Amino acid sequence: MVLVRPKSLKELTLDELRQRIIDGRIEFGEALSENTLASELGVSKTPVREALMQLRNEGLVDIQPQRGSFVCQLAADQVVAISELRAVLETAAIDMAMKRARERLIAGMERLLAAMESAFAAGDIVAYRTLDGEYHQLMVAMSCNDYLADAYALITFRLQALRSRLSRDAMLNQRSIDQHREMLALAKAGKVEELKALLASHAGNTQSDYLALLDEGKEALAS
Repeated sequence: MVLVRPKSLKELTLDELRQRIIDGRIEFGEALSENTLASELGVSKTPVREALMQLRNEGLVDIQPQRGSFVCQLAADQVVAISELRAVLETAAIDMAMKRARERLIAGMERLLAAMESAFAAGDIVAYRTLDGEYHQLMVAMSCNDYLADAYALITFRLQALRSRLSRDAMLNQRSIDQHREMLALAKAGKVEELKALLASHAGNTQSDYLALLDEGKEALAS
């Protein structure tokens, strides 16, 4: 029997704050008060402070001396850089995964796509986007390359935050599920180059869609 260590207050606080940022309950650029968060979560300021330090390491929080802590602001150039790195890593990962763990990869894609279909049909977009992230994480895991996985971890949570903000658009959600179906079909057919091209295009979609969202926000502020 394997005993599972209960999570510490820091870990519970970290999980909660990370999820709030990812799903948009705390928006990009929003100030984070240690006192307010500690009161809301029913903990002391220490686990909140420790969680914020970890979230800074994950790229989700910006801690500014003499000013305080803020949720990251993903500017246009940062979104482009994240999307470029994502495309490089995911296309490399799928190439390795198809060579090293093809059957396990496809089985995992089938399982996750079935869950994505159910969430999509039920209109549970939060669950859908979580599964979307797991679908791509699977490709990275099946590359069997720990260094590639470490590199991908640098952008994982920021990608999740981008996905959640784009999930408010029904047309983008429909395109997303269609492309994930196509990814599985290409993997089953062994069409690796076409699959890599689709993954690169998929990453480009996230980039262009979020940049369009940024432009809409600027227009709204100007009007």
